[in-house]
Amino acid sequence: MPLDDLVPDSAAAALALEVAQRFHSAALLNHCRRSHLWAAEYAQSRGIAVDAELLYVSTMLHDLGLVPAFDSATLPFEEAGGAVAWVFAAGAGWDADRRRRTAEVIVAHMADEVDVAVDPEGHLLELATGLDVSGRRPEDWPADFRAEVLDRFPRLDLAEEFVGCFTEQARRKPSSLAGRFVAGGFADRVRANPLDAG
Repeated sequence: MPLDDLVPDSAAAALALEVAQRFHSAALLNHCRRSHLWAAEYAQSRGIAVDAELLYVSTMLHDLGLVPAFDSATLPFEEAGGAVAWVFAAGAGWDADRRRRTAEVIVAHMADEVDVAVDPEGHLLELATGLDVSGRRPEDWPADFRAEVLDRFPRLDLAEEFVGCFTEQARRKPSSLAGRFVAGGFADRVRANPLDAG
């Protein structure tokens, strides 16, 4: 299936991409786009039923809490990003439940594991970002698909940008999940990501 066919065709999806393009660096934008493709392919190949639009919007906006315009002085970045996404969803005319779900999916992506039966979109975003940031379980995606996605959306300097963002989050918010990740060797895992090997 062509990569573009995995992207939902809706006004909210197009606007979420526009927001991501406006506020993310090139490396973070490509990270969001790859993460969506990892999530969508994983769901499709395993028959996981998802709200495709919700998954796409959540994936495009999941790291907004790391960018200067939305970085919170007190909230963990995933909670700040979830709040921004809730506002986006309200502006898109989504009902209260979908607004809440958008924020929940973004917060869930930082969890160690998300139950697919409880939160399929959160499960997919957690798996996809785990692959894209620290190279977790690359064998779960076909090698030719991985190569096509990486060719279309190169990694650029994502590893060093993420290490810098998380290190700063940990410095200011040491009790956050980012703080816990940094204390647990996050930088080494990111720099050893096999997706950067070639």
